[in-house]
Amino acid sequence: MLTRRHGAILKLLEARGALTVGALAQELGVSTETVRREIRALVEAGAAVRVHGAVGLAGQIGEAPFERRMRENAAAKGAIARALAERIGDGDSLMLDTGTTTSFLARALLDRRRLTVVTNSLDIARTLATVNGNRIFMAGGALRSDSGAALGATALDFIQGFTVQHAIISAGAVDETGVMDFDLQEAEFARAVLACGERRVVVTDASKFGRRGFVRVTGFEGLHDLISDQPPPPGIAASIAAAGVSITLAAAADEGR
Repeated sequence: MLTRRHGAILKLLEARGALTVGALAQELGVSTETVRREIRALVEAGAAVRVHGAVGLAGQIGEAPFERRMRENAAAKGAIARALAERIGDGDSLMLDTGTTTSFLARALLDRRRLTVVTNSLDIARTLATVNGNRIFMAGGALRSDSGAALGATALDFIQGFTVQHAIISAGAVDETGVMDFDLQEAEFARAVLACGERRVVVTDASKFGRRGFVRVTGFEGLHDLISDQPPPPGIAASIAAAGVSITLAAAADEGR
């Protein structure tokens, strides 16, 4: 029989992936010995497994980082994707960088026809290829093992030959100065995507607001639209408004459905 504490441990592991005994004890406000006892019961029941000094859900161990990120804030990302998909019609052209929110957008576009899509994301290309008469152009180069994305000089050279209606990037971090990322190559690719679009859009769930990344992608003046699930904090909202960028709140848009 699983106890309430067992349920709390499983929820933490589902939301955050594998955790150490110490981290679980701190989250639950109990001793490490208590956590070890509860983990022993979960492991014996087949609900959890021990791995590298930590414990994780049995079904998630070995899960790719990208798949794990797809589960994080999934409801918010899905709402953002649906809100943006409403602005994209049959026959439109768009360029998407790699990211979980842009992958959600690809799934929200499965009922569109004759799209022209340029991307460096294997997940996006695989989602939209071979359906509804779409044309998919996949940037080449070495694929990242963690995200299935092609990055580097070859990918950058490839996309610079396109002009699309919608240039859409995801954000790793957003503060009062603009959009940032934590990876140099991903930031370079996102910046190149924006340069190819007639309308430049960033999609981000609210967890990215207030973060500071290592690499600047663009100031708000380089964007037309920002789509999120919650309003930005006042300082960021003021910077966005000063740049003349339109903010769409996906949750509010969905409530009227």
